[in-house]
Amino acid sequence: MTDAFSLDPRLSADTHAVGDLALCSVLLMDDARFPWLILVPRRAGVSELTDLSAVDAATLTGEIRIAVSVVQALVRPDKVNVATLGNVVPQLHLHVVARFRSDPAWPGPVWGHGERRPYPLHARAQILERAAQLFADA
Repeated sequence: MTDAFSLDPRLSADTHAVGDLALCSVLLMDDARFPWLILVPRRAGVSELTDLSAVDAATLTGEIRIAVSVVQALVRPDKVNVATLGNVVPQLHLHVVARFRSDPAWPGPVWGHGERRPYPLHARAQILERAAQLFADA
């Protein structure tokens, strides 16, 4: 593609960078209620999984597996939800959400449940550092 990749402004406003994998930028959703990573393939103009090349789709599958493993090691959830929606932000991005039977939205979806609660600065720094280390070790 000839267009340069840029992160959707809504994703940029709601997240903090963890780092980059071969294909995806990894972001932390700034909502302390739900430990939540977002993978964004660094490809311009991509809104659906089917917009990716076969090679990129295979790479993405591997990166999803890594992100799920990182979330499991990071917070030991009861379940990890992986989803693509794109109704609000059309740029292709995948949610990797740690879920706990005790979380405020269980067993329903996290979307639209209450108000987002940003991480306190020290907690955000800790989770970003730990997540980055887990990705580096993966």
